[in-house]
Amino acid sequence: MNIASASRAERRPALVWDLPTRVFHWLLAASFAIAWLSAESERWQLLHITAGYTVAGLVAFRLVWGVIGTRHARFAGFVRGPRAVFAYLRSLARGRPEHHAGHNPAGAVAIVGLLALAALTTATGWANLNELGGHWVGEVHEAFASTMLGLVVAHVAAVIVSSRLHRENLVASMVHGRKPVPATEGIRRPWRIVGVLLLAAVLGFWYVQWQAAPGAHAAAAAGRADPDD
Repeated sequence: MNIASASRAERRPALVWDLPTRVFHWLLAASFAIAWLSAESERWQLLHITAGYTVAGLVAFRLVWGVIGTRHARFAGFVRGPRAVFAYLRSLARGRPEHHAGHNPAGAVAIVGLLALAALTTATGWANLNELGGHWVGEVHEAFASTMLGLVVAHVAAVIVSSRLHRENLVASMVHGRKPVPATEGIRRPWRIVGVLLLAAVLGFWYVQWQAAPGAHAAAAAGRADPDD
């Protein structure tokens, strides 16, 4: 929602981002970074696969939360048509950007694009892992991953520029969940239990994957075979 008409005096830090949305955001960023950095290493293949599956699970969660979540997390609350996107970009060019409580229209495009690319990247990665479709699947997987990286870089740059123009720290708001908006634009509940469960599910999955790693079993076997133990 455009709240440009509200004066600064009417804006106070209000809770905008629920905990599940914030946990999703940072877990997705960390998982994609891990997957990207481990992509070319045979030694870290399990880490790459684990990060990829995590991305897939996070996208599935976000699609559900985008329907049943809080007002600013729902797709219906921030996804807009081309006219709204161009209007927002024009306001940026004029140096007087429209202020939105949740995602702005341009940011919404980036979010939808990132979710789509994450889904396509993980799907082609799974197909390549299971040797489905031939060598070209691996090439497509890498192309999707590279495109996603480019969009991530563009998104980060846009956040930095928007933070300066709006005179608010958008990165910090995705940590503590608050933004300077009219009280009527805030949300009532942070949904901490859902955020905690999401984090626990991801950490639990990583632990199970680590337990299944060949290196972990080899180290355990070496420890049992050590006569000085």
